[in-house]
Amino acid sequence: METEAPDNPLHLIQRMATGDRDAFARFYDRYAALVLTFATRLLQVRADAEDLLQEVFLQVWRQAKSYDQARGSPEAWIMTITRSRAIDKLRSRRRRDESAGSPQVSSPLDGVAKVENGAAESEARLTVHGALAHLPEAQRVVLELAYFDGFTQAEIAARLGEPLGTVKTRLRAGLERLRGFLGVKSSGGLL
Repeated sequence: METEAPDNPLHLIQRMATGDRDAFARFYDRYAALVLTFATRLLQVRADAEDLLQEVFLQVWRQAKSYDQARGSPEAWIMTITRSRAIDKLRSRRRRDESAGSPQVSSPLDGVAKVENGAAESEARLTVHGALAHLPEAQRVVLELAYFDGFTQAEIAARLGEPLGTVKTRLRAGLERLRGFLGVKSSGGLL
């Protein structure tokens, strides 16, 4: 069973909930770069992002017992924690700047709105990347080339040395599987 693999995030969270420090170290190794990248993007200051990284993983350690798989994947859980803490940090920074009398060029809520929009986009991207990992490699490769690298179907066929019809079939099948993984109805967009 997949959830029993030693490095499976669900298994690591279950072990962290019992106080297993090795599981925490493995979970940290798996997600620290992702959290730091996301935090840096949201906060725009590397030192603040590094502080946030520590805060996020402290919260993960403390709240491992309350993790509920039904509410989202481990990736979504940790990104939600990161997003919430980043918003709190931005609000705190804004209050500190206002009390110091620094001029406010934009609305105080602009920064929070930008973080929330960027966080939502990043969470969606993370969810799609997680779902892509479950696709057969041939489907995943053509989807990544089309949607992340911007190649046309003909360019993908030439690049992979595959017939155009095969590329089209893999794209269509991959999108259908992604929709199934993500529970999304076709709306004419990426999914």
